[in-house]
Amino acid sequence: MKSKILYLLILATLVLSACGAKPAEPSVVKAGWAGSPDSLNPGLAVLVEAYTIFELVYDSMYDLNLDGSFTLSLADSVTRSDDGLVYTFKIKEGIKWHDGQTLTAADVAFTYNLYKDTPEYPYLNGYYTPYFSSIEANDKNEVILTLTEAIPNLESQLVFLYVLPKHIWEGVNKLEFENLEMVGSGPFKMAEYVQNEFVRLAANKEHFSTPPKVDEVIFQTFENQDALVQALKTGQLDMITEMQNTAVATLQGTENIEVVIGAPFSPGVTDIIFNQTAPENCPTPDEGGICTGHAALRDRNVRLAMAHATDKQKLIDLILLGLGSPGLTLIPDGLGVWYNNSLKDYEYDVAKANQILDDAGYLDTDNDGTREMPDGSSPLTFRLNWPSDSITAPRTAELLSEMWGEIGIALEMQAVDPDALTSQCCPAFDFDIMIWGWASDPDPSALLYVYTTEAIPTGSSETGYSNPAYDELYAQQQTELDAAARKDIVWEMQKIVHDDVVYIIPYYEQATQAYRTDRFTGWITDQPKVELSDTTSLVVIEPVK
Repeated sequence: MKSKILYLLILATLVLSACGAKPAEPSVVKAGWAGSPDSLNPGLAVLVEAYTIFELVYDSMYDLNLDGSFTLSLADSVTRSDDGLVYTFKIKEGIKWHDGQTLTAADVAFTYNLYKDTPEYPYLNGYYTPYFSSIEANDKNEVILTLTEAIPNLESQLVFLYVLPKHIWEGVNKLEFENLEMVGSGPFKMAEYVQNEFVRLAANKEHFSTPPKVDEVIFQTFENQDALVQALKTGQLDMITEMQNTAVATLQGTENIEVVIGAPFSPGVTDIIFNQTAPENCPTPDEGGICTGHAALRDRNVRLAMAHATDKQKLIDLILLGLGSPGLTLIPDGLGVWYNNSLKDYEYDVAKANQILDDAGYLDTDNDGTREMPDGSSPLTFRLNWPSDSITAPRTAELLSEMWGEIGIALEMQAVDPDALTSQCCPAFDFDIMIWGWASDPDPSALLYVYTTEAIPTGSSETGYSNPAYDELYAQQQTELDAAARKDIVWEMQKIVHDDVVYIIPYYEQATQAYRTDRFTGWITDQPKVELSDTTSLVVIEPVK
């Protein structure tokens, strides 16, 4: 019987060979987006597209799950000293870098020290490592992290500290290294990258935890937002994570396409940014400071009037088609208990806005429709910029021009390449007003840092806002271990910046993403948050049979 089965197997093989049967073609997931990574160096990158790639190519100490919880990733276990100052992570054995070398505790310690000791890495050095005292690796493949003070949020401080290979990074200039080969240990490997065109990732089938079921993922950049939707409809793309909300109904009625709407994985916030940098806080020329912002924007009365003249519900209805909620501060409602829902927003009231400007001495003395400074030195004409890859900003700018025009404020509007806009922004402060946004950490500390005086010269502050009382509260919440007490501090901080009208937050947007059902199956859509480009989906989807 066994010989008969063996004979049949050999016969089947010969028949397939004779017929010229071809091996199965690689399964390639094609994703579309409107942007592109600004840098592949984790210390220098700012744009969300870069962090999407980092999540796929690198591993970190913790994984952030779609329900907001954390899971140990690179370590088998962690122990904490009784005083909360020393954490010992036992790194898993046998993890391999994409070039075949072994990942050890020495790589982790090297990476954390690199981030801690490189002040030119503002997002990593300023947000995540200020309480790191020392990081060492021992001969037991353990990482010993010692803090200067006990903190309540170590998991969120480590989850985006992507671990880098020491054998590659220790010999390069950390500020000039482009990292194009991008050797990591994550479930995908960098295969090919052309900025502003595409990123091609190959599956790491040997990944220690989540080897992908597909062979490749390609992220392709589309300049035309409508082209993203059209490419999904025609099958050129398998998945998109951004679209104009006007396309939702069309896609929902298209065969083989599923639209997913829900809370974003990284709660997002769209912000209208005022350059209010005081001359004494302008970064030095060596730090990159230019500080050309219009002086009127340093006056709270002007910002308050503009807040009262901003019809947020109209923006939500016309731009998001109702798929959003009015915003208040940089801490979005998606952060749950950290969001101060007791704040009362500035009501839409054009008459009140005009009265505020009248009382503050901003008058239209030449009757041309635009107010002037109280001393008559210059009109209230502000430059308004936004990243050219933004789907919603152009229409937002048009509506703001109409709204603010009713109170005698004129805008000079222009889209700018995202990289160029980053250079204009921070710490150059070479702008008046910008429309942009943030994706939030699971912990509020990172976004709260953006308001601090310390963040002005590092490039983390967008506004140049400075308030010593706020700075003091920021330091307090960083080390407050009592959750209720920390929440109270975070709420008070939001009240301060809301009262000071540091930003206008028009809305918090829901995530709207879509995928084809006829190419791949297994997309994760039943969790509290939505993110199809995360490892959560991309390691488990597989071709439709």
